[in-house]
Amino acid sequence: MKHFPCVALPNEDLSARTTMRVGGRAEWLLEPKSPDELCRALVEAREQGFPVRMLGGGANLIVQDGVLPGVVIATDCLDRVFRPEVEAKGDPYADELPTSRVAPSSREEDPRLVAWCGASLPGLVRKASELGWAGLEGLVGVPGHLGGGVMMNAGGRWGDLWDVVESVRILTMDGEVKDLARADCDPQYRSGNLGEVVVVAAVLRLTPENPLVVKERAREFLLEKNRVQPVTESSSGCIFKNPNPELSDGRSAGKLIDDLGLKGLARGAAVVSERHGNFIVNRGGATAADVLGLIDEVRERVADATGIRLGIEVRRWLAEE
Repeated sequence: MKHFPCVALPNEDLSARTTMRVGGRAEWLLEPKSPDELCRALVEAREQGFPVRMLGGGANLIVQDGVLPGVVIATDCLDRVFRPEVEAKGDPYADELPTSRVAPSSREEDPRLVAWCGASLPGLVRKASELGWAGLEGLVGVPGHLGGGVMMNAGGRWGDLWDVVESVRILTMDGEVKDLARADCDPQYRSGNLGEVVVVAAVLRLTPENPLVVKERAREFLLEKNRVQPVTESSSGCIFKNPNPELSDGRSAGKLIDDLGLKGLARGAAVVSERHGNFIVNRGGATAADVLGLIDEVRERVADATGIRLGIEVRRWLAEE
């Protein structure tokens, strides 16, 4: 019998935990409820010889069909968001209350939020907008959790998460906890560039502004995103990274795909979105093999026609990796 320091679910279905709604089962899925349990779960799983993967909101991820060997650690229970103490005392990432809280005495005073890795990005955008703190509204409509968002530098045309990260707490694969200031990090396009670590929490520094202005800006961004992206369908977000504009004449990955007439291309129930060429959607009943095969086909057809080999943005969990 395997021993883990938190809730452990054997043979757990992962498809319902991803936004693409495809994939198989995890050999073990762990659900820590605190950063300490997260650290112990990682260490004990590795000591027992398991490969370990971290699962946040399941966005930007495609899980293979069948059984995925090893341990998947889910961060759903690590969803705290709170204000740091104005006068720092003790651990700035610690929250001793049983539920998330955002109750500032003055919204102008220290406009920062502390978020654990399981905090949802939509929830963070909403809390910041309600407070009239600008900086996160560019992430409106972006699914997933804070931990994955920091790891991949989630964002879009109106801004990226690392634009407001002041500091981050990480956990190495050996179980060592480290705190990094923004100046110690070098985030890049769609990468926090942190290496093979687990993001435990982050401090976000925002900018006080008129709450009505922040809410309206977030609303306008969401309306535009709804207009051009398949936000109501099951997808993993953008599949490909945008190429170097010097190589693509300034065309994005979606524009290259659109120009080749690949919108609507399908494999099984996986379809290149008619609304945005850089999205693949699950029209119901798609398998991971369908999605992965369609990714490869689109990539090859773009390369054959343009000489540009698109980089893949979405993460893929395969048994052999």
